[in-house]
Amino acid sequence: MARKRSNFKILRIFFFLIAGLAGIALLLKLSSNARASDIQKILQNLPKEITQSINVANSNQKADADVMAKFAKLAEDIKLKQEEQSKQFERQRKVLERKLRNMKQISTDATLREKLAYNFEYDGKSRFPAFLWQTWSGSQTPEEVLHVKATWQEKNPGFVHEILTPEMMNALVHHYYSIVPEVVEAYKLLPDNILRIDFFKYLVLLARGGTYADIDTSPLQPIPNWIPETVEPSDIGLTVGIEHDAQAVDWRSHYVRRLQFGTWVIQAKPGHPVLREVVAQIVEHVLNNKDDLSTVNVRNDLSVMKFTGSALFTDAIMTYLNDFIKSGLDRKVTWRDFTKITSPKLVSDILVFPEFSFNVPENFDKEDPLRAQFFISHKGEKFWKAAPKVAS
Repeated sequence: MARKRSNFKILRIFFFLIAGLAGIALLLKLSSNARASDIQKILQNLPKEITQSINVANSNQKADADVMAKFAKLAEDIKLKQEEQSKQFERQRKVLERKLRNMKQISTDATLREKLAYNFEYDGKSRFPAFLWQTWSGSQTPEEVLHVKATWQEKNPGFVHEILTPEMMNALVHHYYSIVPEVVEAYKLLPDNILRIDFFKYLVLLARGGTYADIDTSPLQPIPNWIPETVEPSDIGLTVGIEHDAQAVDWRSHYVRRLQFGTWVIQAKPGHPVLREVVAQIVEHVLNNKDDLSTVNVRNDLSVMKFTGSALFTDAIMTYLNDFIKSGLDRKVTWRDFTKITSPKLVSDILVFPEFSFNVPENFDKEDPLRAQFFISHKGEKFWKAAPKVAS
């Protein structure tokens, strides 16, 4: 009986053990199925999560780019404002300088050159004014003058173009130089209109700047085309062409200097020291020789060249270039620096053109390799030859 009870107990324990194992197995199976389902869900959602991550990254990158663009624009705005402020300060400085200059009157015992320098300041970094000056003495017909005017205006439509009669020249000299009465006096004392025209070209360029051209010239290219691309306009204060580069041994019978710079075309910025010196020398010569002015022979080329023409102009240029304080050069300059040049040459702030640039041959070859430097044709009429002869 006891043995039966013991066997029953063992069976009971075995049954519970089997049931427990079965339960554990069931739980393990259920757990395994849950993990598999989760992994499957994770794998299914993985592309979406990757895409979302990429989108978030792109969004962040775009936001960063937007921020950088805003910073760049802010920096550019600040730079523009600084530049504008700098320009305003410069304008204010110039206004203040003018006010101070007006408050400080020039000394009553100032020399002629000091007066000219004080009243007609030179700013080498300024632009060439878009003025074109020409004079008409009556030797050409009105139709010829109108043709000249139309030709120049066609090539230079943006320029203020003035063709001045002797009466207009006289009015401008009085207007610009009433503050330097010696100049007005010398202008009035000149015995011939030809000499006054020569003097006037220097006076108007000193006061206003721009380009002067004799009435018997004709432009082949616009004035702005003259300056080579390799030269900065701010580095130039005076533009001239060679009038004569002597190759013959008897050059002294026709010219004063072996190499001379022409005056039928001159481009200048206001107040250039060369023009100031030319004006000063003419004024001094006239005022110091009042009694002898009537003997000047304007029919003689050499007399005109020395008095108001190209010889005087050439000497003033060479003196300026050899003044190392004014020119900034550290070497001696002679005619050899300009002889036989075939392209524009900048020496200090003076741009010198070859002999052919402002005196283009009448019948030139259109295939000429130098054609790009052909700027002006010049008839060289020398209308003063018709003046009455005066003993020299």
